[in-house]
Amino acid sequence: MTLHSEIDRVTDRIRDRSAASRSAYLKRVELARRQKPQRGNLSCSNLAHGFAACGGAEKNTLAETRSINVGIVSSYNDMLSAHQPLEVLPAQIKQAVATVGAVAQFAGGVPAMCDGVTQGQPGMELSLFSRDVIAQATAVALSHNMFDSVLCLGVCDKIVPGLLIGALTFGHLPTIFVPAGPMPSGLSNDDKRRIRERYAKGKLTQRELLEAESAAYHSPGTCTFYGTANSNQMLMEMMGLHLPGATFAQPDSALRQAATRESALQATRITDLGDDYRPISQIVDERAIVNGLAGLMATGGSTNHTLHLIAIARAAGININWDDFETISSVVPLLARVYPNGSADVNHFDDAGGINYVLNQLLNKGLIHGDAQTVYGDSGLAGYACRAAVSNETFTLAPLPGKSGDSTIVRDADEPFAPDGGLRLLRGNLGRSVIKTSAVKREHWVVEAPARVFNSQRAFQDAFEAGTLNEDFIAVVRFQGPKANGMPELHKLTPPLAVLQSAGRKVALVTDGRMSGASGKVPAAIHLSPEALDQGPIARIRDGDPMRLDAERGKLEVLVERAEFDQRKPQRVDLADNTVLMGRELFEPLRKMVGPAEEGASIFGPAPLHVPDSVDTSGGYTFPEDA
Repeated sequence: MTLHSEIDRVTDRIRDRSAASRSAYLKRVELARRQKPQRGNLSCSNLAHGFAACGGAEKNTLAETRSINVGIVSSYNDMLSAHQPLEVLPAQIKQAVATVGAVAQFAGGVPAMCDGVTQGQPGMELSLFSRDVIAQATAVALSHNMFDSVLCLGVCDKIVPGLLIGALTFGHLPTIFVPAGPMPSGLSNDDKRRIRERYAKGKLTQRELLEAESAAYHSPGTCTFYGTANSNQMLMEMMGLHLPGATFAQPDSALRQAATRESALQATRITDLGDDYRPISQIVDERAIVNGLAGLMATGGSTNHTLHLIAIARAAGININWDDFETISSVVPLLARVYPNGSADVNHFDDAGGINYVLNQLLNKGLIHGDAQTVYGDSGLAGYACRAAVSNETFTLAPLPGKSGDSTIVRDADEPFAPDGGLRLLRGNLGRSVIKTSAVKREHWVVEAPARVFNSQRAFQDAFEAGTLNEDFIAVVRFQGPKANGMPELHKLTPPLAVLQSAGRKVALVTDGRMSGASGKVPAAIHLSPEALDQGPIARIRDGDPMRLDAERGKLEVLVERAEFDQRKPQRVDLADNTVLMGRELFEPLRKMVGPAEEGASIFGPAPLHVPDSVDTSGGYTFPEDA
């Protein structure tokens, strides 16, 4: 299938925009490359430290030339359901690679926090910054220069983007991502939403709410709604960094175990020591980024990736922006209805055909680059149009079914749920923001109403509980940007706004903060940039100002005379409380360093253009056959 003209055009636009930074990145990658074991750069003392904890056989293997060492970087912890299944994977990986004469070492762990636990809590203000901390922790884990390839074990919101950013700084190393898989389906997402709204109305006790939430989040594995965690997994497959078809295999299933073993073996096949070298710098190119964007739109994925994908691309020397998101969204149809865009969860989605069925539909319409390189197979991303299966405990690939298993969940591209991907860019006299329309009924796409201004999520909740919001209004929740307080998700706003909307009120949200991967049925202009603390126009809005959010036309405006609005001084608020308790003290430097939302809300800044002339490898280890 010929590539769609708009996909071709936006890819070229990104490639041209990124020419200098991408070239510098690839030159740095080549400088780090070594066509012998990476540990050959180490001195004898270095290497002895590096394998001191290994058994005798592993020491002998690592002392020899041409033997492969796979580094494992994991976000395992046993408090969080999505990460607890990762505990057993390193042992499976080590056992698998030993069968081909290789070694795997646990290189390091990265922190993993859960937005579900920290929603509405002070700890949520560390969440977005944890992505960049994870990237740094990944770099620390790989800094020992002991490894020839990498397996990244991670799942949730900031963890996968952080692991990927960190891995891309070691672009000469082949890297495969290994997920844990979703928990089995529990309380339906529709029932969960209704129960939350009843609690917001005061019709349920806290104990009843807890029982319902515990029935939804009930076992090891990723949460089953299609939020950021599961959008991450879709992206890794659409970008060719997972094994095909293995993304949503549940923990402890035969397919999950087979996919983990095959990932480990594949990590030994694609190193620079063999004939099928596939460094992550080659996998994550402009085509992969566009493929990830197309997958995001086709599945109604998380708005958090309007930040994360920008930061990921920058780590590979690629510059994208919200205009690229909008262009791709305009031509990629919505092919999936998964909560919050529908009633199904990711298990139902996978049973109906899942990512690979969607991928095949996009491929047939020329909406993705089928020739993009991947970590597995010989046919590029086109080879991912298949189903994963298990035969005699071995990972295999099977043909896709000829049609969707459930057309209420997954559709063909000729009969989509919507003609576009449901992510729109809003422009106007308040700056630029994004809105996810795929879960919002068309009748709510345009809201014109007076502003109700709040400087915190708690202030909005207090007003709702006091009964002072029973009117049409646009809630302006500001000083929630990355510099102000780390840009926490404002997910606690969803139930009360949904209650008001269901009661017939015309409501919307405008914020310089985030909502979440679970952005739902209330129109929300989020990630507004510049943020209030940067003296963005949002800081000049006053209670009662007429406002208009128009997702049809892509407009976000305060309807005040320009001369009057421009002469207003931005409001200032005391943010001292955002700097203490729950570890926030340690993140003050990050709040000062962080960039704006449309640049990925990252502390790292643009990709550096500097490339050293050489790397000093004097004093390296001499392998026996080289002596």
